[in-house]
Amino acid sequence: MWFVFTLVTILFWSGSDLFSKMGSAPDDKNSHWKMVLAVGAVMGLHAIWQVTVGGVAYDPINLLKYLPVSAMYILSMIFGYAGLRYIELSVSSPICNSSGAITALLCFLFLGQRMTGLQLGAVLLISAGILALAVLEKRQADAQRLLAGETPDKKYTRSVLAILFPILYCLIDGLGTFSDSFVLDVVMDEITANLSYEFTFLLMAVFAFCWLTFVKKERFHPLREKTKFAAALCETAGQFSYVFALSGNAIVAAPTIASYSIFSALWARLFLKEKLTKAQYAVIALVMVGIAILGVE
Repeated sequence: MWFVFTLVTILFWSGSDLFSKMGSAPDDKNSHWKMVLAVGAVMGLHAIWQVTVGGVAYDPINLLKYLPVSAMYILSMIFGYAGLRYIELSVSSPICNSSGAITALLCFLFLGQRMTGLQLGAVLLISAGILALAVLEKRQADAQRLLAGETPDKKYTRSVLAILFPILYCLIDGLGTFSDSFVLDVVMDEITANLSYEFTFLLMAVFAFCWLTFVKKERFHPLREKTKFAAALCETAGQFSYVFALSGNAIVAAPTIASYSIFSALWARLFLKEKLTKAQYAVIALVMVGIAILGVE
């Protein structure tokens, strides 16, 4: 079942990427805090519904037990959002999603998890596809700028911050996923871990609301942020299936789930009417082959 949960996570998280792009205005400096508010609100409502209507027993002490993992996940997401101000998404996203390879390495070194030869080949194929898409999209963006007679802004190409934020996301998220694998094996079950994460994100939503309202003096209008809430719904659904995928086979699931950046690019082309080159289609096909191999295995 871990593979089914992996596919569901890829579907929803790539959808979250799509709606996040649609809902992010380049001139809105507080867009990332609004996204945190939307995601935290939806996750919090889902957690409250599970505990009340769903009748799931939950001990609040687990929020503290899971807090180190939650903190790493949330911190990595904040770095990811902040990094988009300094680097193009086509470069940032694949770097961020390389965290799955870091998780696989840590699971191999410290948790004793192993892959078969076929699984290793599939994971390498998926990881290579993620990096290849980054190279292809960067070349395409550079070519378009040259045709338009534009020169890249130095802060996007040479600034230390331009590469630091996605690298921080990659490292922190990879460490968080590794820690999550350990916690799910030893400390608590999947439902409890997911509830702990959602309640923590709810607290972050409260912080984001206070920050926007009292510090930035800006009102948050939910009806104007429909795409952000669509992204939040996808993020919440993906997170729910993610913990089950991770608990089933973390060393393979983590790098496979990282391929959702490939599907994010595909959805953007389908729904935002952007075009894919033949090379990009070929890379996506290779990644799908890797996922199919894992499914058969």
